[in-house]
Amino acid sequence: MGFKSLEITLFEALMESSKTLSFAESCTGGMLSDTLVSIPGVSNVFKGSVVTYSNESKVRLLDVKKETIEKFGAVSEETVKEMAYGLKKIMESDICVSVSGIAGPSSGSEEKPVGMVWFGFLTNEDFGALKKVFTGDRDEIRKRATYFAFWNILNLVRNQNPFKRV
Repeated sequence: MGFKSLEITLFEALMESSKTLSFAESCTGGMLSDTLVSIPGVSNVFKGSVVTYSNESKVRLLDVKKETIEKFGAVSEETVKEMAYGLKKIMESDICVSVSGIAGPSSGSEEKPVGMVWFGFLTNEDFGALKKVFTGDRDEIRKRATYFAFWNILNLVRNQNPFKRV
């Protein structure tokens, strides 16, 4: 038995559970969808992606409130939550994942350092958010964020919700 990549494992789990997936990407700039669409047949489970890199596009395309971005910033739990709910309206997927972070190399702060990424995971039942700070250069941060998202989506598909406290 050969090694299976995380994205293929995720694809197979989505197929087995008959769940669909969509992304609202900011700092990853389409890397989540690009990685996933390298798999033949993924259109059976992947509905699409919206890359909203600018704050204006988050507001226009995903119904993120300007006030939310002004009060909490684009890189916040509140923003990824609104991104995920906006994505749900457009795509109607079983799982809607939003990502917003600071890939670097500059414009980080003590409060929001380079490498800090917020993830929003909206299922038909629940919403959960996770924050992670990654190290590395811009590309490494984006790749790590992509695979972190995939890992957590796989856990959701397998009903191992990382947000519920036991």
